[in-house]
Amino acid sequence: MSSSNNRPISPHLQIYRLPLTAVLSIGFRAAGAILAGGLVLLIWLLVAAASGPDYYAQVHSLAASWFGQLVLFGLTFILYYHLCNGVRHLYWDAGYGFEPELVVKSVWVVLAVSAGLTVLTWLVAFIA
Repeated sequence: MSSSNNRPISPHLQIYRLPLTAVLSIGFRAAGAILAGGLVLLIWLLVAAASGPDYYAQVHSLAASWFGQLVLFGLTFILYYHLCNGVRHLYWDAGYGFEPELVVKSVWVVLAVSAGLTVLTWLVAFIA
């Protein structure tokens, strides 16, 4: 192969579209890493609560801001997504659900249930 040939050797992400199942698989791993960061935020909130009312008020005002609420909403979705996708993987570990049409349907079920549980959690949190 000559060095003047600029064509790619194999498909790359600019021309190759990943299947939805691959995107969810990557997302499952990323969700685990993001949840670890969410634990750092939870620990920060607990340390602030233990440090006294002044510091807790500062951290709470950040968490109660629109940006803090957006982060918490995202973390809620990611938590439910990781949970639902983990259940799907357990189902696969038992040897079920490998038919191509079931795999695609399970992708949409995971996303729908995650979104539904997130909205339900936030509705209950604001009603109470």
